[in-house]
Amino acid sequence: MKVLLQLTEIPRSTYYYIVSKLELPDKDAELKKLIQAIHDEHQGRYGYRRIRDELWNQGHKVNHKKVQRIMKELGLKSLVRMKKYRSYKGTAGNIAPNILDRNFNAKKPNQKWVTDITEFKLFGEKLYLSPMLDLYNGEIIAYTIDSRPTYLLVSEMLEKSFKRLLEKVNCLFILIKVGIAK
Repeated sequence: MKVLLQLTEIPRSTYYYIVSKLELPDKDAELKKLIQAIHDEHQGRYGYRRIRDELWNQGHKVNHKKVQRIMKELGLKSLVRMKKYRSYKGTAGNIAPNILDRNFNAKKPNQKWVTDITEFKLFGEKLYLSPMLDLYNGEIIAYTIDSRPTYLLVSEMLEKSFKRLLEKVNCLFILIKVGIAK
């Protein structure tokens, strides 16, 4: 044993300390079972803070650092849920009549134009695209791109679109949706 300790450069007292700790029963065995049960019950969505809160609710007064250490020993990590983008805030203002009625075809050019504001994430930066599309042939009439979705983004696109109209025509403008491109 003396040779092994010299080869690994571990002091003799450290070896005997570790051996004596191995023989002791695990004082956190019950707590480990509880933490594992809470983690499994919530399908891995609880981190050490919420597990500690759950233990406190069950009457076990435990420090969050101890819960964190035990979770690390057990190899438990919480899953981070991705938050979904929800632009719907409920009904606001007046609802416009459904003139288009899901008929996305036009019989002639400049009859039905639609627009949209779309958010793109490009190289860690958000960009907003506002195009005007002719439903006759799918041609992009005009578009604007900006780093913020402002009124100016839409108004510039509308001005560019109106310049493309050669004559006075009855053209239907529709805002399709506001969405996020992935």
